[in-house]
Amino acid sequence: MDQKRLMVAIALSLGIMLVFQYAFQKYLPHPAPVPVQSTAQVQAASGAPANAASPAALAAANGPRLAIDAPKLSGSVVLTGAVFDDVVLKNYHETIAPDSPLVQILGHRGGDKPSYAQFGWTAVGDVKVPDDTALWTASAGKLTPQTPVTLSWDNGQGLTFQLLLSVDDNYMFTVNQQVVNHTGAAVKLFPWSRVVRDYKPVEQTTYILFDGPLGVFNNTLKQESYKSLKADGAQAPGGVAYSETSPGGWIGITDKYWLTAVAPDQSVNLTGSMSYGTVSDGDGSAYQTSFITAAPQTVAAGGTANLTSHLFTGAKVVKILDAYQSEYGIPNFYKAVDFGHLYIITKPIFFALDWLNSLLGNFGLAIIVFTVGIKLLFFPLASYSYRSMGKMKLVQPKIKALREQYKDDNTKIQQETMALYKAEKINPASGCLPMLVQIPVFFSLYKVIFITIEMRQAPFFGWIHDLSVPDPTNLFNLFGLIPFDPTLISPVLHIGALPIIMGFTMFMQQRLNPAPADPVQARMFQFMPLIFTFMLARSPSGLVLYWAWNNLLSVGQQWLIMRQAGNPRVRVPAKI
Repeated sequence: MDQKRLMVAIALSLGIMLVFQYAFQKYLPHPAPVPVQSTAQVQAASGAPANAASPAALAAANGPRLAIDAPKLSGSVVLTGAVFDDVVLKNYHETIAPDSPLVQILGHRGGDKPSYAQFGWTAVGDVKVPDDTALWTASAGKLTPQTPVTLSWDNGQGLTFQLLLSVDDNYMFTVNQQVVNHTGAAVKLFPWSRVVRDYKPVEQTTYILFDGPLGVFNNTLKQESYKSLKADGAQAPGGVAYSETSPGGWIGITDKYWLTAVAPDQSVNLTGSMSYGTVSDGDGSAYQTSFITAAPQTVAAGGTANLTSHLFTGAKVVKILDAYQSEYGIPNFYKAVDFGHLYIITKPIFFALDWLNSLLGNFGLAIIVFTVGIKLLFFPLASYSYRSMGKMKLVQPKIKALREQYKDDNTKIQQETMALYKAEKINPASGCLPMLVQIPVFFSLYKVIFITIEMRQAPFFGWIHDLSVPDPTNLFNLFGLIPFDPTLISPVLHIGALPIIMGFTMFMQQRLNPAPADPVQARMFQFMPLIFTFMLARSPSGLVLYWAWNNLLSVGQQWLIMRQAGNPRVRVPAKI
């Protein structure tokens, strides 16, 4: 039975280690993307616009602009082409330094990281529509929540194209694509919208996090990594790797904390596409997500037609996404935050931590109080487990005597050991139960700390200034006394003060557990705190804080319960 316990512990440890190693590939060096030298246009599904940035579009990036000023974002729309290519978030900095640059979500074509959104039309027949060279006229000089702006462009053939723009106090633009027909004949047009990224960022897609093109079609989330989009697009006509028609939905490109997405009128059938091409801009890669109406829109002679869409470009704040989902009926908009398959656990854990943080003003304290709640929730199970472990510790001398008495008969040892456990009402597997039931909580908490914007740059106390990243101190440079970064040699050479504290608390807890009778197994168990210290050294500090505090609570609980369990006399079969 000791061997079974050993195998369970080793399997759990190896499983957690493999998952963490896979999840933390983003901390390892990544090769720089190879620029694509050729220039090709990608035609998206059903006549949606091409990815490639034309020379005129690149020149237009420096042309006249409509300024944007909202409480949480600022930027501009370039009037040549009517492109949203400049959005900066006012409340988020690149680093924890207060003077570090603000986070920029969208960037100019022609720059290092071109990323933009655009709205337009594809014509049926010989109708002139606005393109990247069209210079739009703005009804005002600045777009604010109090001052909506209308962009207008006349095709010189009797059609006036308009974009009626408004922005709210958070991160949502409303774009009404309107066409006024002054001619004597009806025209047919396909309104479209797109989100484009003309470079490939360092991917953070891991076991617990997705970033890249995504969307919801027919109430189902679809995700395409940059790698798969490039591979599939290279084999598909027009570079379209994925296409689906559905009523409403949303589509865009997400990063770990940021999202740019378009959600058109949810009553209209639209064809959403994800495509890849090459451009002369950025690093040569072009990733596009787009919507186009499944059927053309007819603009009657002397009439007007319009299509309203919403453009989100900002931080993935859970409550804000939930509010937009409810207000505009955007299906599964909350899935922009990668809560994963365990969202029924992960999302409640997030709301619990967020609520505790609102009360305590510190996410670290929220984690501490949350851990106490988890311990109370599992208290009956832990009590049963620790009482059984206390009895096991008392019978260890008897088990050792059995091994000596029947050292040449393993079957007999197992039989007599099980008889002893049965007589003393001991469950030898009970020691693993608290760990097993807490594994879903542990991984859900890890996701919450790792993926939610609310945890980003959240400070604790002392040297922990950001609970979402690993402890910045390092044992191997004497916690900063030596001006050297050991991780340049290997990422493994990073063990901060908090992981060391966690390892010590795990060692304390292990000392209270009954040691296996086999010396080899006992020695292997002794290495578990060291193994977990290295495993969690590069984990977010918030997770290590949870583990260390949980260990301390377990030590106190286990000591009290096992002390009580050790008072009654343990019965032993008479023949021993």
